[in-house]
Amino acid sequence: MTVKTLEYRFDSQAPASRAHGSSAALRLLVPVVLVVAWQLCASLGWLDDFVLPSPWHILLAYQELWHTGELQAALPVSLARAGLGLAIGGGLGLVLGVIAGLSAHAERLYDAPLQMVRTIPFIALVPLFVVWFGIGELAKVLLIVGAAIFPVYLNAYHGIRGIDKKLLELGNSFAMSRAEQVRLIVLPLAMPSILVGWRYAAGSALLGLVAAEQINSSAGLGYILNNANQFQRTDIIIAGILIYALLGVLVDIIMRQLERVLLTWRPRHDQP
Repeated sequence: MTVKTLEYRFDSQAPASRAHGSSAALRLLVPVVLVVAWQLCASLGWLDDFVLPSPWHILLAYQELWHTGELQAALPVSLARAGLGLAIGGGLGLVLGVIAGLSAHAERLYDAPLQMVRTIPFIALVPLFVVWFGIGELAKVLLIVGAAIFPVYLNAYHGIRGIDKKLLELGNSFAMSRAEQVRLIVLPLAMPSILVGWRYAAGSALLGLVAAEQINSSAGLGYILNNANQFQRTDIIIAGILIYALLGVLVDIIMRQLERVLLTWRPRHDQP
């Protein structure tokens, strides 16, 4: 490889890297400006601390939760609930979506009932789950399962149905078994759609976690928020809500990185 070739590659990649850096800076700029404006309005007395505490008071609330150990104890409990519900719901949705995508008989058997259940907001199921499963961990996890199952099911189903049937016929011509067709043809081609489903399911699992932890929680972020509500600690309530939001951002970043690892063949938009 010549020096001129290296120089050309460096020059062609430089604008793309600068554009990517500018995009990242712009993403950070808007939240920073909003926080600064929020703090400024609070400092000028335009906001009531009881209604909307300033960012500084929310930082003090985080410090209080950290020193008392409540935050360290709550995060693992909430993450375990969300992770277990996502794993069960996403796994079940993937299996059902793959089967329905491959079998017209399976689609006729359970697709219509699942579509009907999907239209019911999972938050509306909270009272019913309490009656059926009590106020323990089972009801909380099952509520998260119900929130996570449908995004994976729908995306897996439509991803498989969108595969060109000629590719499956090609597999038949090579005498591939059904399992080999699923492993070598169906899943790789449907993987982008399946990963999108998992990404949406991860966000839905966090929404389900927020609703589930309102069911008589004795541990977790919901327990902190319920206690803060009883003592009218608006700063701790907003601090807990922001933790939920931060978890959502982190989960989305993790899912994006997983897509890049599993879909290395797909071109990235930040590359020339």
